[in-house]
Amino acid sequence: MTDEHQWRQWGRKVVDIEKSALDNLYQYVDSPEFAAACTMLLNCKGKVIIMGMGKSGHIGNKIASTLASTGTAAFFVHPGEASHGDLGMIAEQDVIIAISNSGEASEILTLMPVIKRFGIEVITITGKPESTMAKLSNVHLCIQVPEEACPLGLAPTSSTTATLVMGDALAVALLQAKRFTRDDFALSHPGGSLGRKLLLKVADIMHAGDELPLVSPNAKITESLYEISNKGLGMTAVVDDNHKLLGIFTDGDLRRIIDANIDLRHTEIGQVMTKNCVTVAADILAAGALKIMDTRNINGLIVVDEQQHAIGALNMLDLVKAGVI
Repeated sequence: MTDEHQWRQWGRKVVDIEKSALDNLYQYVDSPEFAAACTMLLNCKGKVIIMGMGKSGHIGNKIASTLASTGTAAFFVHPGEASHGDLGMIAEQDVIIAISNSGEASEILTLMPVIKRFGIEVITITGKPESTMAKLSNVHLCIQVPEEACPLGLAPTSSTTATLVMGDALAVALLQAKRFTRDDFALSHPGGSLGRKLLLKVADIMHAGDELPLVSPNAKITESLYEISNKGLGMTAVVDDNHKLLGIFTDGDLRRIIDANIDLRHTEIGQVMTKNCVTVAADILAAGALKIMDTRNINGLIVVDEQQHAIGALNMLDLVKAGVI
């Protein structure tokens, strides 16, 4: 019966073999061909089309997705489907990346005459520089590995890992050449948590209008507590008759004045509010508001316009609900 030690030993051997394959990949990234492939992709006026059969196709799908999310328009086309009409997706200004460890994928080789006829540039990624696909391409990227992690030498393992890393190397090199930013990345990920962190603005999540807690400086502390409780933000803005912000009063301030034995029924909020409080503009990123809260060790912020009128408020819970935290 296989014991825990044997499972661990087999697993470690796979990791060791694949690490060795990646170490071997340095020589191919250092080659002139890698720089030529990057230049070709950078200068591409159309789309980058990825092709591959079987496991190479699965890796190709991932490479296409990575390229697309890092600023290079790319998608995967199945070579078998391309022979039956999907080749019409490809235009003359596109660049094709064809993947096959053997370099002899018949489905891709069948397409080569048509691709060449249209004058479309081709980058191949194979484990055999002498293969037919390598010879027919404009640029060949080698991902030859010393051995597969599969002890039978049959299941693509080290070779698919090397191909995936080569694809990542291309995508990240292009990202840097294009000076692709975090904001650019967020634009292609609007539905994810990263998109929310990078694109969501304070205006999108702040409480405004009737939801905004407001009191005048003449209001008694007890009146202000009712406003805080009613709006549920743990704070209230203190404003003049024109809604210009004068200060803020929070749950934390309440605890401090209770300790000081201040009369809650007769003391005006203007006497105990925090003046010159931290504020934010509505058009800053919500992630920026979070950083301010963390830095100042506060749980809420009043949002003001250019004339310092109170127009909104938000607290840490709002950021949690919005997925910024």
